[in-house]
Amino acid sequence: MRTRKIFVYSIIFFIIFNMFPNRALSQDEDKSFQKPNIDARCAVAVDSNSKILLYEKNAYELVPMASTTKVMTTLVALKYGKLDKKIKISSKAAGVKGSTAGYKSGEEITLRELLYGLMLRSGNDAAVAIAEEIGGSIEGFAKLMNEYAGEIGILNTHFETPHGLDREEHYSTAYDLAVATSVAKKNPIFSEIVSSRDVDGKEKGFTRSYHNINKILWEIPDANGVKTGYTGKAGKCLITSAPIQGNDVIIVVLNCPKRWKETGRIYEYVDKNYNFKKLFSKGDIAAELKVNKKDLKLKYENDVIIPTKKECKYVTKIIKPKKINYTVNKGERIGMICIYEDGKIIYKNSLIASDTVKVRRFLDWTF
Repeated sequence: MRTRKIFVYSIIFFIIFNMFPNRALSQDEDKSFQKPNIDARCAVAVDSNSKILLYEKNAYELVPMASTTKVMTTLVALKYGKLDKKIKISSKAAGVKGSTAGYKSGEEITLRELLYGLMLRSGNDAAVAIAEEIGGSIEGFAKLMNEYAGEIGILNTHFETPHGLDREEHYSTAYDLAVATSVAKKNPIFSEIVSSRDVDGKEKGFTRSYHNINKILWEIPDANGVKTGYTGKAGKCLITSAPIQGNDVIIVVLNCPKRWKETGRIYEYVDKNYNFKKLFSKGDIAAELKVNKKDLKLKYENDVIIPTKKECKYVTKIIKPKKINYTVNKGERIGMICIYEDGKIIYKNSLIASDTVKVRRFLDWTF
């Protein structure tokens, strides 16, 4: 009798369990939307265009960043250097420690090729050669790096070397590295270099061919860069750029033992949790104001595309002066757009004047 009851209960349980397969599936799907606990000291995901944080763990902690330093090295080289100029490899460059591209003392390599050796092979020899040519020395080049970092709004970073080998005063944050990368990605030469998987030396007119050691280009579909890094103090580091819904997202993991896997988890989290929405187009009228009783329209300077989450509330505010009593030139920045997520500001950008409106003072008429 007892055996029969157990049998009947088993059949009932089996029927009930199989009546609700979709519910069980939806619960599993919900778990995939949760913020992942990433095994890294620091990590961020940032929308390259708006600079909005999509994921963060210790985003602003000051830490060593190893060869991810070379993003800034490349930015400075592109700003001050001449790509087709040949640079002679010094004995100091050829003898540097750590990863190298294999350049020999006395070789003459164009700056363009050195940048491929720098970013694809993480060549410390390329970094020293570039620094000596453009900055006169490693110290002189580091000064240029710090100056340029300030120009692009990187305030919690300090460079001592062009290659990123451990130094006490050589540090950055995950967020700063993401911002530097977003600036660099706007340069088509930088983007071409870091997205290259293999480079045929003969086709490029280089002294040798280069294979990219950045495995993320094969791990994430459509990934287009950017840079690996490793030292004893910094641990394993990685900066990745990959499009999500047509928008580049920069992912940074620092001191991350499983950097390929953890970067993939952050990528999946952003892809499943965010929808990129175009709120306004470049040139759309955002507001109007009076300039000495004359009408002036304010336009959006750029497309406003925002990554949004379903459960969050977004509010847009236009900040502008009530009136202006001075001449305004076309394209001049006046006022701004601010976007809030659940009451916290996440985005702001300038508005620009659509036309020139001149204001003539009494003294102007008198003269």
